[in-house]
Amino acid sequence: MLLRKIGPVLAATLAALATLLVPSAAVAAPAPAEPPAAAVRTATERAATALAAATRQNAATQAAVTRSGASPADAAQAGTVQAAAGRPVIVVGGLSGIATVYEPLAARLRADGYRVWIYQLPNLGLGDIPTSARAFATYVGQVRAAAGGSTVDVVAHSEGGLVSRYYLKRLGGTGAVGRYVSLGSPQYGTYVANIVTFLGLGSCAGIVACQQMTIGSAFLADLNSGDDTPGSVRYTAVRTLQDELVRPVGNASLADGATNVLIQSACPLRIVGHLGLVLDGTTYSVIRQALADAAIRPNCFAI
Repeated sequence: MLLRKIGPVLAATLAALATLLVPSAAVAAPAPAEPPAAAVRTATERAATALAAATRQNAATQAAVTRSGASPADAAQAGTVQAAAGRPVIVVGGLSGIATVYEPLAARLRADGYRVWIYQLPNLGLGDIPTSARAFATYVGQVRAAAGGSTVDVVAHSEGGLVSRYYLKRLGGTGAVGRYVSLGSPQYGTYVANIVTFLGLGSCAGIVACQQMTIGSAFLADLNSGDDTPGSVRYTAVRTLQDELVRPVGNASLADGATNVLIQSACPLRIVGHLGLVLDGTTYSVIRQALADAAIRPNCFAI
């Protein structure tokens, strides 16, 4: 009887674990030897190339809007948000999330008039989260320079929400960021990470970031000590009941004045998974409103 009851839950958990653990196999594969200095230089060059490409794309988008005679406000839904006015937004990827996965979200933001950069976590987010946050701090500085020194807004998925929040809270990033929107980020951990140890696979199969996202980890104890929402940043945390990787889903919320949005509170029939938060139209309606400092009224019929 017990097995019949827990069977579906265990199956869903195992599927979620597969998502977490598949990248580790790729990392374990042998790679050509490269001197450490060359490796760092190569990574820096790749980041600089990606940043330059994003800057060129944003400039082209703004030029097209100007040529068409449309204002940035025309890109936003009437009566819903104010004009983006070319504000810079950084989309921060999650664990094992390659930049391409976030291009549909970036395209929506560009259509609304934002200048958008996608930040892929170093080593696909498998390593130490504070180390990723320090790399992110450097990237934010580069984007601010490219955008003319203005503050940036951050839309972060999954682990990316922890990386960017560590930057805000522990690395002095609150002066550089205006708005922070997390999508399915395990702010207080997830038992999907804990279950790896239970199944005898060791401490998250050696994936450092997974260990740090375990409920009760030293990393989360430090991150969540004190104020969840430091500085003048406007914090919004979005979650979904069908999130297969963040369990319990309430752990994707923040305290201390953050705006917490459960998609199904407004749209009970909307089915949105963990990755779906990046692609879902209803979720994007929340992102759009959060970035515009508007009242949050999810559009349950958005595509």
